[in-house]
Amino acid sequence: MASSARAVSTDGRHRWLVGLSLAGVVFTAVVVLVGAWTRLVDAGLGCPDWPGCYGALVVPDAERALAHSPGVPLESTKAWVEMVHRYLASTLGLLVIALVLLGARWRREVGYPWAISLALLAVILLQGAFGAFTVTLKLWPQVVTLHLLGGLTVLVLFLWLHLRLRRFSSGAAAPFPRRRLTPLWGLVMLLLVGQLALGGWTSSNYAGIACQGFPTCNGQWWPAMDWSEGFHLTQTVGPNYLHGQLHAEARSAIQVGHRLGALALGLSLLLLGMRHLRASGMRPWLALLGGAYGVQVVIGIANVLAWLPLWLALLHTAGAVLLVVAMTLALWHWRWSTVPTAVEPSGAGETATKEELAHV
Repeated sequence: MASSARAVSTDGRHRWLVGLSLAGVVFTAVVVLVGAWTRLVDAGLGCPDWPGCYGALVVPDAERALAHSPGVPLESTKAWVEMVHRYLASTLGLLVIALVLLGARWRREVGYPWAISLALLAVILLQGAFGAFTVTLKLWPQVVTLHLLGGLTVLVLFLWLHLRLRRFSSGAAAPFPRRRLTPLWGLVMLLLVGQLALGGWTSSNYAGIACQGFPTCNGQWWPAMDWSEGFHLTQTVGPNYLHGQLHAEARSAIQVGHRLGALALGLSLLLLGMRHLRASGMRPWLALLGGAYGVQVVIGIANVLAWLPLWLALLHTAGAVLLVVAMTLALWHWRWSTVPTAVEPSGAGETATKEELAHV
């Protein structure tokens, strides 16, 4: 009887971990979108200091703000937007700490994703540092881009942790055959990370509408561009990068680079779909991945043609979040789904044997 009660208690704690990790996925997506909104409404420097705002934990009145930073007039709305983002990010950090503390008792259990929990904690702490540097270095594009990539990394880790916790709580902790990652999967992941970085670089350098029109740029297939300046990664630290510092030809190079990155990613996803669409259980996840990419391309084109309206630019960030989630789910099901041990005689849709999959 006592053993049964302990089992129920343990199952209850497992459910808490599974639920909290899923909440972390959703909450991280919200924090990423609020961060994008903060940047899009030019509120990234709404508070000139960190972690407070004009030396206070909440946005102060104009008199106190003037006394704290005489050279930076208070814009209350922008300051509140920035502080809301910080409050949400801090809450996310507390959620990560709670997951680590609650899961510590199972850290030596076979199959428990303790290493992922610690990696998530490390990345969220690093994100806090990047949040500070974003303000203190006055929106330096390198830091802003890394801050975006860090937020998406937190999202991936939360989702992977959730999937692993679900598996652990179901009792399927014993190892089972896993499909090997192929070079093509590696290429797709590399191009996706590169494209996300290009998107962050485009946004942080205010190059979203550097090209008028699509598919041409300013009426030309290959306009005048300054690639060395556009991708000069050792820019001077110190100037205020609000609204950007680059000239038009450098911003055009960034925009064209982002478009070429999207094309390369699309071709790699097409190859991935053609190669693995018949693999056991992969069809819906590859379809989700391809669909997310297609939606993101349409939103990107619409942003250029509509001159980057706020709601559509925010939707483009949401599309990036969806693409990252779709990629993670596709990778999970490729890597961790049960590998069939025999060929199923289902004609064109037959699955491969375990030996065949080992060489995929």
